[in-house]
Amino acid sequence: MQQSGNEMIGFGDDLVAHGNKTPPVLSAAVFELQQSGNGEEGLPPARTKDGSLDRYGKPAVRGRTGGWKSGLVLLVSQGLVTIAFYVLEASIVLFTKYVMRQTNAEAESTFSLWMGTVYLCSPVGGFLSDYLGRYLISIYALVFLTVGFGLLSASAHALLKPHRCGVIGKLCDPHAPVGVLIFYISIYLIALGNGACESVLATFAADQFDEEDPAEKQSKTSFGWYFVMSSNIGRFISVALLVYTESTGNWLPIFWISTGCVITALVFLLSLTRRYRRFKPSGSPISRIAQVIVASWRNRNLQVPSRGEGLLYRGEWEIDGTRRKTDDLKFLDKAAINIPITQVEEVKCILRLLPVWLCTIWSSVVFMQMPSLFTEQGAAMDGTILHFQVPPAGMIAFDIISTSTLIVFYDKLIVPLHIKLTKTQSKTLAELQRIGTGFVIAVVTMLSAGLVEQQRLKYSDGSTKEMSSLHILWQIPQYILMGASKAMVCVAEKEFFAAQTPDGLKSLEMILSFCCSALGGYMCHTILWVVNKIFASNGKPGWVPPNLNDGHADRFFFLLAALTMLNLGLFVMFAYRYISISTQMRDGIEEMEEVAP
Repeated sequence: MQQSGNEMIGFGDDLVAHGNKTPPVLSAAVFELQQSGNGEEGLPPARTKDGSLDRYGKPAVRGRTGGWKSGLVLLVSQGLVTIAFYVLEASIVLFTKYVMRQTNAEAESTFSLWMGTVYLCSPVGGFLSDYLGRYLISIYALVFLTVGFGLLSASAHALLKPHRCGVIGKLCDPHAPVGVLIFYISIYLIALGNGACESVLATFAADQFDEEDPAEKQSKTSFGWYFVMSSNIGRFISVALLVYTESTGNWLPIFWISTGCVITALVFLLSLTRRYRRFKPSGSPISRIAQVIVASWRNRNLQVPSRGEGLLYRGEWEIDGTRRKTDDLKFLDKAAINIPITQVEEVKCILRLLPVWLCTIWSSVVFMQMPSLFTEQGAAMDGTILHFQVPPAGMIAFDIISTSTLIVFYDKLIVPLHIKLTKTQSKTLAELQRIGTGFVIAVVTMLSAGLVEQQRLKYSDGSTKEMSSLHILWQIPQYILMGASKAMVCVAEKEFFAAQTPDGLKSLEMILSFCCSALGGYMCHTILWVVNKIFASNGKPGWVPPNLNDGHADRFFFLLAALTMLNLGLFVMFAYRYISISTQMRDGIEEMEEVAP
């Protein structure tokens, strides 16, 4: 559920450098298309400066490869994939509940495990692209998506019986095991395809712009924002499709539309094969980390000189001044006897990140509640406005609006308020401050959801039906708060990992971000399982029973609020003790100046 942040992966420090400013207009694209020739007559064609290659493995020619022409095609492909995937993501809870006849707890567990797998497949896709290349993995990902959505559409024919079943108040008939098996195979093929696509497609799109060329570097920054916007547009279109589906019970049309979207995205991707810029696969950074760990273990009985004379490349680091040999995590220093100390210090930087990273996992647990328990809560509320029925999953539109609004107006609203309250002239909140602020908003979000659930139970009709007379629009505050929390946490988390990951291990930035979401999904499933084991015993329905009116989902929301506060406390402690790379650089330079004669 951290798409707003994860979609920015691949545009790296260009987006970080621009903060959250409104993206420039497409004038750069027009200029490039006008200048797509080779320059003056008689001169050799201009080559890219960033080492990118064409399809034949030769240095890419600017104007003939990459640029906005390739970028816009990938932009359309991303939007189509987002439409297809988000339709399933936002509706899978209701589909498993009303079509697959699962309980509330089972439907939420199915969703959490599935989303965890989606995000777990993202670093796997990134890892494979380090060896096979991003273009090839993008094709494989879209093929998996096409097969997955095709199977899902086909299985829906067998599952949707009787006609127009699978809507609130009308369950479908029990299903044969084969139909259920095909359904699960299809959604996990989609998880594999989307996970790989999400981690690779954005980076592959960013590869189409030369960072060493000032004009293309500016275009790359603009394109990063348009890439995020294309995803948000795709999500809005998905919400519109969900409104139609949940109002009429026509699941088949949107599944086939999703299948058509991914097929079209694959065709678009293949259409400019000759024009794409590529980079030679460089291998995985995990191997660099493994080398340090293994070397430190093998050298565990050796003695490291007190002044470090025996360490490899020691002089290079001191002269460079970009990073000094640090005194913490000394057990890794023994690896520097036969491995460059630059590599050892890179691993130390990653290990220092881990406490903060572990705290950010909890944000995914909170964000998982929006398309799962929030949707189940809305399905048990009155959604009638005049003669129109508001679909529970359609409430996610308020989250999208909140996230997009806060990102666009961050500089105009949040930063001036920060300056006024703190009486400082800081241009923006630091990444860790924004993440902490997002956690505070997440606490308020869970409290708001718990209070709404209390009122929903108060106005329940007391019958066997899972309904309440409380209107679904009372959910708007919790969706808006959730969007604000995501905007603060996801974007800042992306910027933090981009800034604090060493240059030699930059692709770990993506792995850390997606693993955070994956572990959050599995953690959400585990918490729900433990809660049900404890409270759903001795004939008691538990907190999240098949009929929400028989349980206490409000207590589950309050539990998440308490655990979020505990996580916030740990995060503040780790953030306070964290030593950033910039601080290490400054300390190293100051130390060199003191030693210099």
